[in-house]
Amino acid sequence: MKRVAIVGCGGAGKSTLARQLGQLTHLPVAHLDAVLWQPGWIMTDRATELVLQKQLIDQPEWIIDGNYGSSMNLRFTTADTIIFLDFPRWLCLWRIIKRLVTYQGRVRPDMAPGCPERWSWDFLHWIWTFRQTQRAQILAKIDQYAPGRTVLIFKKPVEVNQFLHQLMPET
Repeated sequence: MKRVAIVGCGGAGKSTLARQLGQLTHLPVAHLDAVLWQPGWIMTDRATELVLQKQLIDQPEWIIDGNYGSSMNLRFTTADTIIFLDFPRWLCLWRIIKRLVTYQGRVRPDMAPGCPERWSWDFLHWIWTFRQTQRAQILAKIDQYAPGRTVLIFKKPVEVNQFLHQLMPET
């Protein structure tokens, strides 16, 4: 496990898992939200987005979290491990609400500077409809790139915890 792509619904815990996995494996972690957003919630243009992601995936080792479906193939092509956090929408929504309360008006650790936490009905709607609108496409991409890669699909947080526990050094 040297190149890990983590995807899933907003609020599933992609960034948290990336951080935890990075601590256990000592692999460098990149949060796409922190890489691709500019201060004031301005999204990087498409050409720059691709250049920035190419720079990340050209490294020999990495953990990258984030969906960005239009460029997911870049990460999946070079990943040796693909992790999909396939959690229920109620859990993702609950975690987003908790995150909003925790970081309201402040920049969370996995976000770009100058992008304080905020909410919108569109974002909450995206989370609520993720399973119906995004899940099948992600699973299809995972199937496409699965040969020769480790694919982990977690449906419950306890499965993530068990996975991380297996990676912990024995004392």
